[in-house]
Amino acid sequence: MTAPDVKDGARSGAAEPAPPARPPVVQRKIGWRTRLRRDRSLLIMTLPAVGLLVVFAYVPMLGNVIAWQNYSPYSGFVNSTWAGWSNFERVFSNPLFLNAVGNTLTITAFQLVFFFPVPIVLALLLNSVITPRIRTTIQSIVYLPHFFSWVLVVTLFQQIFGGAGLINQTLRAHGHQGFDLMTNPDTFLVLITMQSVWKDAGWGIIIFLAALSTVSPELYEASAVDGASRWRRMWHITLPALKPVIILLLILRLGDALTVGFEQLILQRGAVGAEVSEVIDTFVYYQGVVYGDWSFAAAAGLVKGVVSLLLVLGANKLAHVFGESGVYKRA
Repeated sequence: MTAPDVKDGARSGAAEPAPPARPPVVQRKIGWRTRLRRDRSLLIMTLPAVGLLVVFAYVPMLGNVIAWQNYSPYSGFVNSTWAGWSNFERVFSNPLFLNAVGNTLTITAFQLVFFFPVPIVLALLLNSVITPRIRTTIQSIVYLPHFFSWVLVVTLFQQIFGGAGLINQTLRAHGHQGFDLMTNPDTFLVLITMQSVWKDAGWGIIIFLAALSTVSPELYEASAVDGASRWRRMWHITLPALKPVIILLLILRLGDALTVGFEQLILQRGAVGAEVSEVIDTFVYYQGVVYGDWSFAAAAGLVKGVVSLLLVLGANKLAHVFGESGVYKRA
């Protein structure tokens, strides 16, 4: 073996030296003045929205002070006498308020089970089964009732399911005894859920279809090549893509749990009675606006707002436990 061969053999048998380790990248903190100059255009664009939020959302919160007063609109905030916590004691000892809370929670729980999954199921069907042209047509038809007012929705249901409605007239024409779904307290929970599904399911479909549009078609193609069935693709690709949106909407729904369709329910309150249709919002309206007990109504509304805030924070914390960002991310 010649000398060059020995050198080449030694060179090939020796271990190559490891590349030098790169120093860790140090992220330099940007000062608030630099960020202000950098984002000034975006901040200026948000000023009108922030102004509207302050004027119409945060400034009215100052009016909650009447919950601790014997408020009279003729005396104003300054001259009304202070009542301490007596209004809150009246709220929690009032059987009508407790009945309204029970009805509110019952309606929310029922609609959470039978209404919340409907847009998800419809979005999955439209996304995986139907062609794009038919999907767009059905989506437009289902989304149209979202623009109807509750007055129109209740009127349409009255014309169909009421005592003199289309279904009753057809049954009586064929010798059957009719029914009045609009005035039956036993079926009121089913009635308002049907109305909510018909009116707002299309809005939920748009949200979930927008989330599904972010899924790469290559994932479905690769899983199909690997032999995954349609149900496997939906379970392992589609549903994980919808999971963040489902959790976010669920958190918002829980935060809105004590606010269930004021206009929808007050329109039908006289037909079925306050015992089954009275919720916190209608209770506050009648106590404050109709009966003039402003402080008592403000205390009831403030209790509702605090509980709703706690529900949002608790649901958001639960989302963090399951690894989702929720409404806001952890610091």
